[in-house]
Amino acid sequence: MAWGQVARRPIASLLSRAQQQGAQVYTSSATSQTHLWSNHFPQNGMLHRRFSSEVPASEQMGLIKQLRERTSAPIKDVKASLVSCNWDIEEAQKDLRKRGVILAAKKSSRTAAEGLLAMAQDEKRAAVVELNCETDFVARNEVFQYLASSLAKMVLSVQDPGKLVFPFAPAYLENMSINLDHPKLSGETTVHDAVTEVAAMVGENVKLRRGFMFSTAGHGVVSSYLHNCPQPGLGRMAGLVTLEAEDSSAPLDALKRVGSSIAMHIVAQKPLFLSKDLVSAAALENERDVLRTQAEKSGKPPMAMEKMVEGRLRKYFEEVVLLEQKYVVNDSTNIKTLLNDLSKEVGSKVTIGNFVRMEVGEGIERPEEADVPQATARAA
Repeated sequence: MAWGQVARRPIASLLSRAQQQGAQVYTSSATSQTHLWSNHFPQNGMLHRRFSSEVPASEQMGLIKQLRERTSAPIKDVKASLVSCNWDIEEAQKDLRKRGVILAAKKSSRTAAEGLLAMAQDEKRAAVVELNCETDFVARNEVFQYLASSLAKMVLSVQDPGKLVFPFAPAYLENMSINLDHPKLSGETTVHDAVTEVAAMVGENVKLRRGFMFSTAGHGVVSSYLHNCPQPGLGRMAGLVTLEAEDSSAPLDALKRVGSSIAMHIVAQKPLFLSKDLVSAAALENERDVLRTQAEKSGKPPMAMEKMVEGRLRKYFEEVVLLEQKYVVNDSTNIKTLLNDLSKEVGSKVTIGNFVRMEVGEGIERPEEADVPQATARAA
């Protein structure tokens, strides 16, 4: 019994000493590690932010979804901003906007030939703007469409420039203030910054290309037509026309009805001039040269060839002059006759003041079009 007590005493002593040494080692290790962290991370909250990145996968997906819904930015950019901001969604949203300005600048040289025409209108005026992007996928984006509509409404609300037809370039609007009442956009800003912000969201080059303001000074109406409309006020092709009656007491309902159909006709038939008198001398001479060359190949006498040229010139007028074109709704008549019938209906002479036709991307050289001559040359 005595030996057992003596034997247990050293064992207990050894255990106690080992526990003390272990506690000392642990305390020393913890102190050393704390000292190491303090060397690398200043006492300004960065240590907390480092460990806040340890967010469970389920919460990460939730934050990505929330930020994506807020901004419409690509998922890759959303995740990158969240990671760089330690999953702080407010900071990540600010970071996305900063990234967006840089990305938008990088993409500004890329061809943007898709997009939408947006139109806003009241009784006497109409405004149409073209907002371009790179793909029709982005043209269907709700934020892109909202911006396009807002730009057209803003143009209609600015001071009347005092011209019946007022074409304008982007510089006319870029520094103007616009209020975007949309949860994914930054409220009141400039037109330039709004376009840049949307470009950052959709990940494409977005450009405000051009616009028109139309108005009628006399007793008349501004009529419009949009084709391929994803929603009211938006489309890919637009026609605008002003009809004016000499008598200020003439009813305008009939002018609105016929004006809408003429605007649709303009979109479908693509007239270049209002009347034969307004066909430019250069266009007329160029067409005569082409027709003479064609007539000379027939081998007929000069007098017969001249008649051929004049006959084909009349055909040319029917193709490019609005008043001479066959009415697209009823090809047994032309636009000039349609206006004469309208004048009889309202009891006053009705004339077309101005018209314009616009189509998204017209005149923009697309990359595939630029490559065609090279491809043809290689094939040859």
